[in-house]
Formats: sequence, C-alpha cells, structure tokens
Amino acid sequence: MEVLKEKVEEEEAAEQEEAAQRAERGEKIMRPLEVPKEGAIMTQEMLRDLEKKLSEIDITIPEMASIITEDTIDTSKLPLSYQSNTLKEEHLLQVADNFSLQYSHLCPDRVPLFLHPLNECEVPKFVSTTIRPTLMPYPELYNWDSCAQFVADFLSMVPLSDPLQPPSHLYSSTTVIKYQKGNCFDFSTLLCSMLIGSGYDAYCVSGYGSQDLCHMDLTREVCPLTVEPKKEAENANPDPLHGLRVHSWVLVLSGKREVPESFFIDPFTARSYSTQDDHFLGIESLWNHKNYWVNMQDCWNCCKDLVFDLGDPVRWEYLLLGTDKPHLSLTEDDNDLIDDDDIENLGKEEEDISFDMPHSWVEQIEISPEAFESRCPNGMKVIQYKRAKLEKWTPYLNRNGLVCRLSIYEDLECTKTLETKEWYQNREDMLELKHINKITGLITDYFKPGHPQALRVHSYKSMQPEMDRVMEFYEKARVDGLIKREETPQTMTEYYQGRADFLSYRHVNFGPRVKKLALNSAESNPRPMVKITERFFRNPAKPADEDVAERTFLILEERIQLSYHCREDYITASKREFLRRTEVDSKGNKIIMTPDMCVSFEVEPMEYTKKLLYQYEAMMQLKNEEKLSRHQAWESELEVLEILKLREEEEEAHTLTISIYDTKRNEKSKEYRETMERVMHEEHLRQVEAQLDYLAPFLAQLPPGEKLTRGQAMRLKDECLSDFKQRLIDKANLIQARFEKETQELQKKQQWYQENQVTLTAEDEDLYLSYCSQAMFRIRILEQRLNRHKELAPLKYLALEEKLHKDPRLVELLRIFV
Repeated sequence: MEVLKEKVEEEEAAEQEEAAQRAERGEKIMRPLEVPKEGAIMTQEMLRDLEKKLSEIDITIPEMASIITEDTIDTSKLPLSYQSNTLKEEHLLQVADNFSLQYSHLCPDRVPLFLHPLNECEVPKFVSTTIRPTLMPYPELYNWDSCAQFVADFLSMVPLSDPLQPPSHLYSSTTVIKYQKGNCFDFSTLLCSMLIGSGYDAYCVSGYGSQDLCHMDLTREVCPLTVEPKKEAENANPDPLHGLRVHSWVLVLSGKREVPESFFIDPFTARSYSTQDDHFLGIESLWNHKNYWVNMQDCWNCCKDLVFDLGDPVRWEYLLLGTDKPHLSLTEDDNDLIDDDDIENLGKEEEDISFDMPHSWVEQIEISPEAFESRCPNGMKVIQYKRAKLEKWTPYLNRNGLVCRLSIYEDLECTKTLETKEWYQNREDMLELKHINKITGLITDYFKPGHPQALRVHSYKSMQPEMDRVMEFYEKARVDGLIKREETPQTMTEYYQGRADFLSYRHVNFGPRVKKLALNSAESNPRPMVKITERFFRNPAKPADEDVAERTFLILEERIQLSYHCREDYITASKREFLRRTEVDSKGNKIIMTPDMCVSFEVEPMEYTKKLLYQYEAMMQLKNEEKLSRHQAWESELEVLEILKLREEEEEAHTLTISIYDTKRNEKSKEYRETMERVMHEEHLRQVEAQLDYLAPFLAQLPPGEKLTRGQAMRLKDECLSDFKQRLIDKANLIQARFEKETQELQKKQQWYQENQVTLTAEDEDLYLSYCSQAMFRIRILEQRLNRHKELAPLKYLALEEKLHKDPRLVELLRIFV
C-alpha cells in the first residue's frame, strides 16, 4: 500500500489547486455525483435549496427478492466447499479486510470495495475464488461471441435489489445455471469463467453503467438483425441516478487468443463495446481468478481515458503480490535504469510476501446437452428493440420448427407491423427463413440445399398458380441448369446456366384462354402461348454467323426471327427471319419453299445460305425446335403446379427431421433400442430356463431326504424322457392343427370368391387378394415350423437322454444299465 499512500498525498497537495476547475466542469472522482466535504459550511438558504432539489428527485427502488432462498434450494446438499472456508480462504479474507481498511482510510471519499460477498450458504467468499475457469465441451462455446450469446440467452436477468449498491450475495455459477437467473454480477462471473477457460484474458468489472445498460433496456437500440435507414436523434428522459447505477460487465484484454484490442462485453446483451463507450461511466475494481485490482485513475470522463495496464501500481492497486501479476510496461530508458541486483532483490522480496490465490470453491461448471440445446429459460425469450421485437425459441419446441422471429414496426410503440422474419431449424423441407412484408404482402421463403425440387428462394404473394412469383434454384442440383424462374399471369421467364445447348434465357408470353372453365390449370386447360423468346451463350465450336444468339417464335403470326452472335471486331450481327406457312394450300397441293419465305441480313453473305434447300432445311429444323420449346414451356408450367402443391403439403405437415443420435426424439431409433432390449431380455429368460432343474418335478414325488436307488433312478429317467416325448408330440399336434385350420379357412374363402366373383366390387377384390396373401404367408410359416420341429425333435430327445446319463445325481446309478 506504499504506492497508494504516496498517490493520496500527491492528490491532497494538488486538491486545492484543482478545486476551482472541478467546480466548473462538474468533475467526479469515481462517482459522477460530488459529495461535499465534512468541513464545508452551508448556510440555511443553501440547505433549503438542497432539500428542495432532493425532494424533486423521484427514486423508485424495486423490492426484488433474492433469486435463491432456502425454500428453493437445499443448502445441506451442497458440497462442503460451499458451506465453509478452508484455512487458506480464511487467511485470504483477513488479507482482504486489512486491504479494505487501509483503502477506506486513505480514500474516504470512495465507496467500499466489493471483496467478499456471501454465497448461497451465507458464507463469505472472496470474489476471485468464485470464478471457476472452465472449457466447455461444445465447440460452439470456444469463441467469446458465442459464449456471451449463450450466457445472455440461457439466463434471465434479475435487477439489483439496490441499484446504488453491489449485491450482498454472489452465488456460484453452478447454482446460477441450475436456476437460469441472476443479476449482472452473476452473469459476469459465469461469462468470465467460460472465457478464461477458453484462453481469453478476461476480468469481471465492478463499476457504473447507464440506465439502459443496467436495466437491459434495448428499446433505444437498433436490432443487429435489421438495417436502420437513418439515425434518428432521440431525447431520452434524464436519469436522476445517472452515474450512480452499479453494474458489472466483462473486460477482455488484448494479447491472448489473438485479440487485437481490449474491449468490454455486456453480459446481459452479449454485445461488445469499445472501452471508450459512453454506456460505461466508471470502474471501481476488477478481478479474475488470480488477483484483484482497484482503479486509481480519474473517471471524470467516464472510461475513455483509462489505461488498462494492470502492471502499473499507480493506476491499478493490486491486492495480492504474486508471480502471475502483469508487469508494468517499461520503455527502453526505464529498462536501462534497472540493474540485475535490483531484479534479484525484487524477486526475493516477492517470494517473502507473496500469497497465492486459493483454488475456486465452486464445483466444475457443467452444462448438459439438453440445457445447451434449450438455451432460453422455459424454452422462450423475448427481447424488445427500437421498433423491433426479437423472439427466440428452443429447437423442437414449436411443431413447425420456428426458433426465432423478428418483428419490425413502423412506430416506437410497436403497434403497426411492417415486416416479419422467421428462422426455422430441422425442417424436412429445408426451409430456413421466411420473410413477410406486411405492406406489400410479399412472402419470401429461403431454403437450405436439399429440397426435393432444389428450391433456394421462393417469392410470392399467393400460392395460387399463374400469379406473380419468383423461384430461384440450386443449379448444380438440377439437370436442366435452371437457376431462376419468374412468373406473372401473362408471362414466364426462365434463366439457365451450364447447359449443353448453351441456352441461357427463355421468355414465354401467354394469351387469353379460349375455353372458360371453372378451374383452369396448365394440365386441364393450358394457356395458349403467343410468343417464345430464347437466348443462348456463345458456342465457341461454331462460327459467329451460324451461332444463334436469340431466336423468337411468333406463334400466332407464324414467323421465326433469328439473331446471331456478333463477330469479333464487328459492330453488327447477322439476322434472319422465316415466314412459316402451312405445308399445303387450300386445294391440298404441297407448298414449295419460295424466296420470300426467308428474309435475311448477313454481314458477309455466303453462297450456300442463299440456296432454297439450305433455307428449307433450316426452317424445318426451327419448326421442330419450336415444338420442343413449347413442350418445355408446358412442362415448366406443370413443374410450377407440382412445386406449389408440394409447398402446400409441406406447410401443412411441417415435418421436422431428427438426428439418429437424438435417442429421445428419434422414434425409429427408440423402437429399435426397445426391440433390442426385448430380444436381450428374452434371451436372458431362455438362458435362465435352460439352467432350471429338469428333474425337480419328478424328484418332488419322492420322500424328502431319501437316497435314490437304482430302480428309482431308472424310473426317473424313463418318466422324464416320456414326459419330454409327450411335449414334443403335443407341440407337433398344435402346429399341425393350426396349419389345417388356416388351410380350411383359405379354402372356404376361395370357394366364396368363386361363387360371388361376378358381383364383387374392385374394393372387395382388393380385400380378397390381401386376405389370400396374408393367409398364404401364415400357412407357409406354419409349414416351415412343422418341418423344423420334425427335424429337431429326435435330436432334442437324444440330447436330453445323454444329459440324464451325465447328470451327477443319476450317473452312478445308471452306469450299470449302460
């Protein structure tokens, strides 16, 4: 504490010089509200003004019960380390009390330190020993952001009973996890334990935060899942307790785990903040599992000017002097002033006065797989943001697989919904996200790879066919290379990639239906096609003048327009138009190709292109391709109907997939496990039955305690074999009777079918065939059992006879008869 004394003396000497400046800028040493000195003289008028100002402040302190009481937990079942202190822990508490007394004497204007609150067993425990570094067995909890998000989701926030004072109790992380609730200090302790276990240089911080930070009020914060169009300035109501609200958070220093810069983590919201953020108004102390540090720096400018060099005893006063304490960062000039002898003497001094921190009294932190999967308390958690509400659910809690929903509102009161986003997991239809725009009515579904129709995105306003919709596909999962399909009541546009025919685009225009039916569809009453436009990628195997870039089939006008790719270093491309006429005229005469049926523009005319034969063959080929294009467009319409029908079935069923390793939810795996257990139980019963005494029923007929004679032994053997033989005969007769009964019933059924064959309906015939199939199966099984019994019966009889001859109770008496 010598460094602390020198610092206090320097501050007292400079206090008079800085008094005027402090009054002007409203400077606060640690807490923003300045407390007048005891020696200051106040007049009656000043007292009346002060009383009036204090009466105007309305402070509401909610009466929050402790999160754990004797009624909710049986402290007698807790480990011994929870209920008492070891000698080393008692020594540590004495050191902490001595440190607190010196601190209060040298810094009377500072609040008492948060050193050894009570645990759930009403036993004082030093805060550093409450941290239990633990590396969780889940890979998802290895990084700081996932750890913080888990703690924020897993626990429910309980405000401090007194917002101006640290809590009187600090419970173990195992108890906090069990009840899934806690205050900011419980949140920070659990998060710090997980971060240190994952290799981060993390510390719990006791300080002062803003009202929003202490109350976990995010109504003025933008949800991270939304994009705020513009930043609006909001005038928040002034907080009468600004700068006085106690809060705890986590500090992560740079260095370990490749952390480039130190930052804060708010355990309530899992958000990371800069160390200069305005939400953090001051720091009293911080600690980890090895030491405790008191902040000796001025916090008049919040935490913006703090230097987190814990090895500097002027800025951070430490409790324990140990080898694990960070050393002060020295410059090269300072290093030159230090001799080797000073280093050796310093090391000897540290060895004499150092005191190691006791091990944590908290048991190993364990999170069960069920708790890790459930995350939220009671399976659900709601977070209110500015113009947004975020709802989270445990997987498999909702039957449709919904795990998260974000509702975005137009007003701050959250009364008018603009849009909603719903995230799903474990859906059999691979649905991942559903985006609903309440203003336009547009619904957009996003799918993961694996959908039966290779769907990636589906945007629509109605599930009725021939309406506005956009479908995007995973092109690698489709044979035709379709990547996107846009549909309107009059058009359909498709985009392709990676096809062998180099097709990249197809646009179909539909006309009004001729037939008016009650239910129109592409299958019963297809829409007539008016125009088909197709575009192609460049085929390097063909010359540009012969490689079609775009072709248009004007079906009603019976014309076909072709546009070819442009040659390199050319600005125009060749074009050709065919007038497709009927093959015969009104008199039935075959029409011959005429020059006016083909109009072309060629960049470099060729002789063979002018011949009618070439033009005729080209037109015949285009007519076939037109038929193919129309057929493919019709198939696309049918595919849209199939997808819509499938989506309706999926939305109605919303079946969820269950992993084969999930033995609790997987019914098939559960049935298989129960079947295996039943088979093993039956095998055990057979083994027990095999070990039963087969002579016991016959020995019971003899007087107890009487020794067997040779005649009695012979009679026992004959009776046992005779009984076993009769059992084999009875079993054979039973199988034979069942076989004959099944055969007679089948014959009667066949006779009934022959008599009523003419009047039977299709359903009756199906029932008859099903009965015959099952009856034949039963007859075949009975026949196999009977044959097997006939084969094994003599062998079983001989085996029992041999077993009787070897029985230790009969072997000596039957030897004479062998």
